[in-house]
Amino acid sequence: MRFLLTDEQREFGRSLDALLTAADTPAVLRAWAAGDHGPGRALWGRLADAGVFALAVPEAYGGVGPLPVEAAVACVELGRHAVPGPVAETLAAGVLLAGAGGPVAEEWLPGIASGAAVVSLTLEGYGPYAPDADAANAVFMVTGDELRLAPGPGEPSASADPARRLFRPEPGGAPVAKGPAIRAAARAAGDTAAFATAALALGCGEELLRATVAYVKQRTQFGVPVGSFQAVKHRLADTLLGLEFARPLLYGAAVELASEVSRPGAGAGAGSAEGSPGAGAGSAEGSSGAGAAVAAAKVAAGEAGYAAARTALQLHGAIGYTEELDLAWWLRRARPLRDVWGTPSACRARVLAG
Repeated sequence: MRFLLTDEQREFGRSLDALLTAADTPAVLRAWAAGDHGPGRALWGRLADAGVFALAVPEAYGGVGPLPVEAAVACVELGRHAVPGPVAETLAAGVLLAGAGGPVAEEWLPGIASGAAVVSLTLEGYGPYAPDADAANAVFMVTGDELRLAPGPGEPSASADPARRLFRPEPGGAPVAKGPAIRAAARAAGDTAAFATAALALGCGEELLRATVAYVKQRTQFGVPVGSFQAVKHRLADTLLGLEFARPLLYGAAVELASEVSRPGAGAGAGSAEGSPGAGAGSAEGSSGAGAAVAAAKVAAGEAGYAAARTALQLHGAIGYTEELDLAWWLRRARPLRDVWGTPSACRARVLAG
């Protein structure tokens, strides 16, 4: 199959790139890591105005989705610019709440689509931590067939990425929805979180490679750019190959997710948590079919992004360790993106299981 983005999808990516280039994301990242979420929330609002978070929210709740291909385009750009905040988690929450339906969906989904609500979440099987819970308007937790709203963000834990703080949400909280639809919606939300994280990792790796190529062109040894050395060229070529092999897997997973959503009966009307999944929950029922494709994309993009970070650090030399260098924010982000929402070993096992 030959897959190409449409003109509209490419233009969407270019418009996000222009928006984020003008936003000075390194400054936003530094403020976010210091606990000042104001600049990050302002940027979040501009991204919402561009339609990013509406991509995971069904039309019945004020969104335009689910549109997995466009979500991949958006998340690659957000990863390239290292946008702070629970991006993957908010998109996954859109799928989770759409599958739950009922009052909780009506209360939160319009806010997610408009950017008024920043959401984090935890799902069984993916670890106990909710990223950026302190900046979120809500933290949802799924246990079995119950969806709960955490009473508080909980205590922070150490994180390799200071702009992606980890919290173990406070236990308790009354169930806001329950039933078999919650379990199905949680599976779809897990796939969405892994898929969005794969796209973020790919974008992160692309920026690391771009910055490294630019650096080795200007740094000289023995009177010539170090980029002219064969060993450096080979290292960069290997990094590029990893990223380029991950890209079709990412968009292949997007096509699989889109086909699950478009199956008859997958997205008509708003569902109820006590009954069958509703709008936007099509991938909840069929997520096992797309799950292997998402896992393949996640492991490929995560490993490629982390390899790009190792290459960038190696070729930048000692300057790569300095916090004053903006690149350090991308270096610190690559490994957490590789491991969150499905470690490489877990993703490979899922691919093998089909």
